[in-house]
Amino acid sequence: MTVTIRDARPEDEDRWRELWAAYLAFYDVTVDADITDSTWLRVFDPASAIAMRVAEIDGRTMGFALYLTHEGTWIRGRDCYLEDLFVDADARGKGVGRALMDDLVSTCKAKGWSRLYWHTSEQNRTARALYDSYVESDGHIRYRITF
Repeated sequence: MTVTIRDARPEDEDRWRELWAAYLAFYDVTVDADITDSTWLRVFDPASAIAMRVAEIDGRTMGFALYLTHEGTWIRGRDCYLEDLFVDADARGKGVGRALMDDLVSTCKAKGWSRLYWHTSEQNRTARALYDSYVESDGHIRYRITF
């Protein structure tokens, strides 16, 4: 099975909303619709630091990674925060999350961003194991922020 990663496009909006709603339901979170509308608009705003990458399997959108970049606060260069990474339930365990993380780490390195951060709850062992494997993989500067 091959996972293809690409930039988000306007036609991805309906699928993004579908997966986003499933993501919020899984975590039992309710978010005002205006917030998600604002997020989507920012993805395509040339002045925005928000970016979104899309994972596809056989032409079907199976996941999204949303990240934010800003000027570094500790050292010169940019920081990158993984805002959200979510995968269709049918694709979990099939490499979609790892492919999105591989892509994000590669993007950080290619652009010279100094650090990559992500947030992980103590209870989310799957995400912790995935993210921590990157910390140990090659010495690139990454941080997991636990809440």
